[in-house]
Amino acid sequence: MVGAMDRAWFDALPDQAAPARPGGGRPRLRRPERRQVAWRAVSLDQLVAADHRVRLVWRFVEGLDLAPLYAGIKALEGRPGHPPADPQLLVALWLYATLEGIGSARALARLCAEHLAYQWLCGGVGINHKTLSDFRVGHGAVLEGLLVDSFAALLRTGVASLERVAQDGVRVRAAAGAASFRRHTSLQACQERAQEVLARLRRELEADPAAASRRQAAARVAAAEGRERRVAAALAITAALHAESQARGARARPPRAASRDDKEDGAGGGGPPPAPEKEPRASTTDPQARVMKMADGGFRPAYNVQFAADTRSGAVAGVAVDNVGSDMGRMAPMSAALATAYGTRPAQHLADGGFAKLADIETLARAGVVAYVPVPEPRDATRDRHRPRPGDSPALAAWRQRMATDEAKAIYKQRAATAECVNAQARNRGLTQFLVRGSAKVRAVALWHALTHNMACTWRLAAA
Repeated sequence: MVGAMDRAWFDALPDQAAPARPGGGRPRLRRPERRQVAWRAVSLDQLVAADHRVRLVWRFVEGLDLAPLYAGIKALEGRPGHPPADPQLLVALWLYATLEGIGSARALARLCAEHLAYQWLCGGVGINHKTLSDFRVGHGAVLEGLLVDSFAALLRTGVASLERVAQDGVRVRAAAGAASFRRHTSLQACQERAQEVLARLRRELEADPAAASRRQAAARVAAAEGRERRVAAALAITAALHAESQARGARARPPRAASRDDKEDGAGGGGPPPAPEKEPRASTTDPQARVMKMADGGFRPAYNVQFAADTRSGAVAGVAVDNVGSDMGRMAPMSAALATAYGTRPAQHLADGGFAKLADIETLARAGVVAYVPVPEPRDATRDRHRPRPGDSPALAAWRQRMATDEAKAIYKQRAATAECVNAQARNRGLTQFLVRGSAKVRAVALWHALTHNMACTWRLAAA
């Protein structure tokens, strides 16, 4: 609303109307008239072009098997209950939003009310951000099945193959700040404060349950309960990390037998006492996030998202999410997951030098998978890294010799053209920071990006 002083200030401005020309009248202009009432006989389908890609999204969704999503609907014909939005519509909205780089449920809800393409998808169905947010992260298993189905469809048509896959990891910033990480002792103090606040709020709510601010008090109680749960989860994680660190240190430093001098001095071992171990930390915002080294060299809370894509079609065959900042040891689990999903392992597995774990290469070789991973540079610069080392198994010796051949170098070039392309397109579609918390929700968002990528690959391959 424009106040009286603002109206007076605008009235003091000079007339903004078009000035009259010398020797003639004022120009005739078409000026907006927003209060005029008009009747228009139009439909949403006429307002969207026939070649608009929102129609391609809807056509793709029509071909998906969404039976598991319909099975959970409780509103049935002849029974009471408010009918929910069609899962087919919600899938189409999130696929199109991901394609356009929209990662916020609130932003998507606004677009459903304001943008023509999203209005065409909704077709008059009202959508709120809570429904969109819950649907996005609440069906991880269904999304994984849809991803497998989308890639299997490309396999059946012959445009995709599991003969050769390329795997790469991308570290994505978590929805947690660096200041939210606390040590175990600090988390215990935070838990005590959270429990005190929660108990006080509950007492206030029980003392005056019919107050006008009951809903606000209930919201404060729910927020306090959520914080108490997150702090408890962070405490459990720091305790597990501490136990794991102690076990790893015990394995790495076995107790040494005391010498005669040690026994005489009453000591149990020589050397200086071990340095005090750093206390593990966890985030009170997202306990499952970990601080990782990012692509720009900085350290931030993040998740490690792994994509495995077919080198022939560029489509994503598998997705994995963890909170480990290294890619070491990620090839064998991905190969096993692909074998479970499609009934066969990829014949060739491509990955960069960060994946070069000897145990993984041996595991893949036993399963009949040929690994194309660069051999790390040895510490001794005079030693040929492709020459088998003493103690190498036949699989490791063959891997070192294989990576020195021109054929292996030509095959390995396909890794960047496939895996790096998947990562780059995911980044371009907004996979720069997660807006959700917890590995399960983060995995669901990564699956949306993979399914969107396969949808775009389907269009490209169909056009070709």
